[in-house]
Amino acid sequence: MTVYDVFILLGGVGLFLYGMTTMSSGLRNACGENLKNMLEKATKNKLTSVIAGILVTIFIQSSSATDVMVIGFVTSGLMSLVQAIGVIMGANIGTTITAQITAFNIGAYAPFILFAGAILNLFVKNKTVRYVGSVILGFGMLFQGITMMKSAIAPLAETPGFINFVSQMSNPVLMVIFGILFTALLQSSSSATVIFQAFAMQHIIDYRTAVYLVIGAAVGSVTPNLLAGLTANRQGKRCSVLNLLFNSIRALLILLLITVFPQILTMIQNLSPDNVARQIANTHTIFAITAVVILLPFAEKIVQLSEKVIPISAEESQRLAEHRLIYLTQTDKIPPALAIDQAHREITRMGELAVVNLVRAVDCFFNHDPEKAAQVETTEETVDYLAGAIVDKLVELRSLDLSPKYMARLYRMIRTVDDIERISDHAENIIEYEEKLREGKAKISPVAMTELRELSDLTLRSVELSLLIFDQELTERLPEADDIEEKVDRKKEEIINNHLVRLVKEGCDPQGGLIFTDISVDLERCSDHALNIAYSMAGTEV
Repeated sequence: MTVYDVFILLGGVGLFLYGMTTMSSGLRNACGENLKNMLEKATKNKLTSVIAGILVTIFIQSSSATDVMVIGFVTSGLMSLVQAIGVIMGANIGTTITAQITAFNIGAYAPFILFAGAILNLFVKNKTVRYVGSVILGFGMLFQGITMMKSAIAPLAETPGFINFVSQMSNPVLMVIFGILFTALLQSSSSATVIFQAFAMQHIIDYRTAVYLVIGAAVGSVTPNLLAGLTANRQGKRCSVLNLLFNSIRALLILLLITVFPQILTMIQNLSPDNVARQIANTHTIFAITAVVILLPFAEKIVQLSEKVIPISAEESQRLAEHRLIYLTQTDKIPPALAIDQAHREITRMGELAVVNLVRAVDCFFNHDPEKAAQVETTEETVDYLAGAIVDKLVELRSLDLSPKYMARLYRMIRTVDDIERISDHAENIIEYEEKLREGKAKISPVAMTELRELSDLTLRSVELSLLIFDQELTERLPEADDIEEKVDRKKEEIINNHLVRLVKEGCDPQGGLIFTDISVDLERCSDHALNIAYSMAGTEV
């Protein structure tokens, strides 16, 4: 094998990987947000989670991309670990489709496929057609890359050094380890499997060697997900560990099966006796399906194992306790009037979290505290979850036999949930302003900071009083809430005018001025939402 052959091999691998990326990108763009929506909605049980994982991975031709997406959902709280493992299992089946496709020897048509894809991608104005062109172009690159790899590695069959290296890999454990390392290097089990197919087609390795390499490839494929987990929260890290645990257990399971029942490999070979590429593809698919069928009933146990690898912290325990409904759990088994009262208690609980979040955000703005900033982000996720869960329950309550009075109260509650959720959103905005100040991207003068303190103190008084009025239905204190809210409005106008004067006379940091104005508006709007909350139980629009 010459240096030129090595360059051809590397070029083929690069073209194959780029083709995979191009095809994946085109499919994602063509499908828009549908893939994410599918994952979010189709994970109600383990079986649908597996099916969703299969379909999404077939669409984007990358189990790693699917798994990284899942890590994102788990990190944001949109998906539980039990739902995630179902998608991960499905992705392991979906990724085998690439090997099935490449088992077809259509390399001779690759130039025409490349030409057709390029025409659609470069010369058609319609975006959807251009995305389809990207898919076809990537498909052509994929097969052209395979053709280049095959021609480059053909001389290896006659190279003594490589033959000796392969012969030394007679130990199944060494073969599996090589498969893991090779796939980790390529960051793609599909790419590794296709290269193993090419080796087998050139008679460099036999079918049984390829089997062990494919088993190792499944474990090595988790490398991108482990890297993605490094920047995720603890739940996201557990998701990446979950993927590693599943694929490791899967590898051990398959190794045990083919050791105890070697006839399995003979049966797979007999499905396509004269086509070693198809034999490897079928092995890849059958092993993936077998592992999912056997391990799916134990999904919860694997999840528990991941939680032992990365234990649940005290902060997470508190968040899990908050991240669920407490009072609106059995509304179909209690009288409608009591259900409305329970909804009132649940909304009050959500409001208390939002108020704490605003207090924490304001404190962090004036007294930098990274831990409090992280707590604001976490609590905001909880408030968002509660907002959606409470509204869903309130919508369900509409089907109950409610009097006009209670029905009107229910609709006002839905608006209150939105007002509370917006207060927590503003708290998150304040944290973002603090980050810009801390990074040195903006500066605010001491005088301006003092003014913001005065405005924030009034806003916090307004929010806390309004939630108290809502909780205890203290309608007699509504005039007090009005008075504080008016003070907030006047203070906001006053400090904005002062800022404009300083801007003209002294000159201010432009970015700092923007932050000053934005946080003033955020605080004033918190007071507006608070007044809506105070008046909601009185049935009065403000």
